[in-house]
Amino acid sequence: MANLRVHRVAEQMKKEMSDIIGNRIKDPRVGFVTVTGVDVTGDLQEATVYISVFGDEEKKKASLEGLMKAKGFVRSEIGKRIRLRKTPEIQFKFDESVEYGSHIDQLINKLHRED
Repeated sequence: MANLRVHRVAEQMKKEMSDIIGNRIKDPRVGFVTVTGVDVTGDLQEATVYISVFGDEEKKKASLEGLMKAKGFVRSEIGKRIRLRKTPEIQFKFDESVEYGSHIDQLINKLHRED
């Protein structure tokens, strides 16, 4: 039962994070960011938010810096939107699986062109 709650909180956080990052953060460094997933610890004390950023390495780095700067704001927004005793601490990480999938697509396309 606790696992179901953790999963529900993670899904709700993902939805709210997407809205907050897309519509509420005004930092110009934060570019086109997609929230790809959220992992919440079993005790709901910590949340890792996985993001994908459209653009080159410089844009990714700038977006991450902007998100880190806005972490307090994001956490307080999450606290207002999701009713929990304590709002989880938030960490942002790049979702490497999106890049990996894109790389695999490029390799497959290259193979098809060589045929």
